[in-house]
Amino acid sequence: MMRNLGASILGEPGAMQRRAMAKAITLLESTRADHRAQADALLTGLLPYSGKSLRLGISGVPGVGKSTFIEALGLMLIARGHRVAVLAVDPSSSVSGGSILGDKTRMEHLSMDERAYIRPSPSSGTLGGVAEKTREAMLVCEAAGYDIVIVETVGVGQSETAVAGMTDMYVLLQLPNAGDDLQAIKKGVMELADLVVINKADIDAAAATRAEAQIASSLRLLGLHHRPDHVAHDAQQWHAQVMQLSALKAAGLDRFWDLVMQFKALQQANGRFAAKRQQQALAWMWERIQAGLKHEFSEAPAVRAALNETTERVLTGRLAPSTAARELLATFFRGDQDHA
Repeated sequence: MMRNLGASILGEPGAMQRRAMAKAITLLESTRADHRAQADALLTGLLPYSGKSLRLGISGVPGVGKSTFIEALGLMLIARGHRVAVLAVDPSSSVSGGSILGDKTRMEHLSMDERAYIRPSPSSGTLGGVAEKTREAMLVCEAAGYDIVIVETVGVGQSETAVAGMTDMYVLLQLPNAGDDLQAIKKGVMELADLVVINKADIDAAAATRAEAQIASSLRLLGLHHRPDHVAHDAQQWHAQVMQLSALKAAGLDRFWDLVMQFKALQQANGRFAAKRQQQALAWMWERIQAGLKHEFSEAPAVRAALNETTERVLTGRLAPSTAARELLATFFRGDQDHA
């Protein structure tokens, strides 16, 4: 089954390939142990064919027009001969655990084009709102020949760190009046951005221009903070930039893509593109190790038996949290040795 599924993903573009991709990503999102083993085998087979895309992370506050921007960008890229995959991470329903927003309904024209693939996935409570399996879904899309992979996150918050850790370039969308609200923008979010885009610039040109100037000033200050010995502009390093556009009117998209290509060329020339990919792969491995250990710990019978009493002692102030952690870890390791 895995061989046939993998062959369909690597095969000719079309309905059969898209169905195979959907089945593969559903398999990756499954929490069943037997499905996990099958998913691992599938990923191993697809890995040599992945990694050839440009990975873009798109974030921004709700209402900034992320879906409109991605659809306009995707349609432009498809017209230029690219194949575009969009992994849109929706907030999870607290009842069903499924996606609430359903980005396919918000990218109607792009989703109908056979050269595009859109996959809305529930965040399922994952830290930062980025679906746990988004990285693996990205590999599937790349193996299928999609050369542009866009990851759209839930909004502004901890998701920025997560999306920056799995993409080549991180783009932050802002509204024209963002210049008046810069104090509300977390410094860490601005530091992560490779490019800040002021969308809906057609609504208020004056406000968009003010926002661009203020954000550009903030980006320069952040650059100086990171490089206190800054004496001149380093042409070998990418310096975060800010621009304005109107996704609704498809105005400014050409300049946006020119900046993305400049970023890619510079990062490849200075070696940072490949180095970042390698660092992300190792970070992903350790993240999965930590998640796996946490799951095994919480499910261990000996730990579950002692957890309620230990928790009660911590809550009533009879046991220090650090001591409780050491005791529970000791219980876990003793149980692990007993089963060895």
